Order: sequence, then structure tokens, then C-alpha cells
Amino acid sequence: MPPTGAKGLNLAASDIAYLAPALIAYFKNGDAHGIDNYEAKALARVWKSSRFSWYLTSLMHNFPENGEFGREMQKAELEYIAQSTAAQTTIAENYIGLPL
Repeated sequence: MPPTGAKGLNLAASDIAYLAPALIAYFKNGDAHGIDNYEAKALARVWKSSRFSWYLTSLMHNFPENGEFGREMQKAELEYIAQSTAAQTTIAENYIGLPL
């Protein structure tokens, strides 16, 4: 995952939201459902965070191989974000962390 957005540590910390209840249910009640589903839930979150980091990287960095078209697309996207409450909400939700 690219470091844009600093999501690596956030992902590690958020794992506890999945893992702790799964472990508690397993050791208290013998219920392995949470443990069995932990990997799929954690990976889904990792891929969503990776997508957002990729998006920010492609938005905030100049890639000469993308040419003038790519640079103009970046400018258009940044302008859209600056003017759109919906876009700002999406950025904020992804930056802070997607719902569990």
C-alpha cells in the first residue's frame, strides 16, 4: 500500500475491531464464526484502504507518463473536490476510516 493517507497503522489498529470480538466469542462461547470470517473482513477493509491510497497518490502526484491529459484530469478532479460537498464527504469518510 502506498503511504499516501497513512493508512497502514490505521488498518492495523482497526483490526482489533474485528479480532477482539471474534476472540471473545470463541473463548467465552466456543463460537468460531468471527474467527472464521476475520480474514475476509480484514482483507475487504485492506483493499478499500488500498484503493483510497492509490486514488490519493494518483491525485496528488505528477506522473509524467500520464501526459497533459492526465494532468488536466487531476486538476479537474481537484476542482470537483473543492466544489462538491458530496466529494468532500467521500474523501473524509475514506480518510477517517470506512464504516465497519
